Amino acid sequence: MNSNVLTIGVGYDKVESTAWHTLIHSIMAKSTRPLAFIPIKRKNLISIYTRPRDPKQSNDFSFTRFLLPYLCGYQGQSLFMDCDMLVRTDITELFDLFDKQYAVQVVKHDYSPSDQVKYLGTVQYTYPKKNWSSVMLFNNEQCTALTPEYVNTASGLELHQFKWLESAGLVGELPLAWNWLVGEYPFGYGGVEKDNVKNAHFTIGGPYFLEYAKQDIDFSVDWFHAHAMMDFCRQRYELIEDEE
Repeated sequence: MNSNVLTIGVGYDKVESTAWHTLIHSIMAKSTRPLAFIPIKRKNLISIYTRPRDPKQSNDFSFTRFLLPYLCGYQGQSLFMDCDMLVRTDITELFDLFDKQYAVQVVKHDYSPSDQVKYLGTVQYTYPKKNWSSVMLFNNEQCTALTPEYVNTASGLELHQFKWLESAGLVGELPLAWNWLVGEYPFGYGGVEKDNVKNAHFTIGGPYFLEYAKQDIDFSVDWFHAHAMMDFCRQRYELIEDEE
């Protein structure tokens, strides 16, 4: 693929389909470079991903996300994102942070979840490096350990704690603003104010879930606007100015 094209894999789970499509739109609406999206959907991967779903998985792409470098032929760069996010700026800015000395770059969260249960009654597990893997900027050439065989057999902690790398020094750091955990951090934490959040991550539960829709969730207005634009279709007799 042409190196000017940004390759982005987004985890798909049918229980959050609307979140997936809205995130894709939020990225497309602001990007200044061409994009290639790869839905990380388990049903599409049955020829290479064979392990049964683990009862502790909170979503359908907990493990399949690590197949992205393989899907890219271990060439170039790629970005993985959970679907419960909203990008608020040009995604090119994130790719511009790519540093070839690292195998993968992530936001290195150091926190304990504020709730024991999140969306749809899912158990909120606590473990070191939690949410590091929800946004991963891969240097695909250095991720050859992530073969289908390894992803099919490695434990969840081996995958999410990057034990497939020879050294912890191969995990680079991204700014907190690129994986802001909505509801888990107060604005100002890590020097990030609301206007500076580049990627809002609804890790506890997004406004598309009825149990959270009535709450005053940060960035919910932004999400509903992006969702409306994703779902927009001009009708023949409507006079509406173009809007992204």
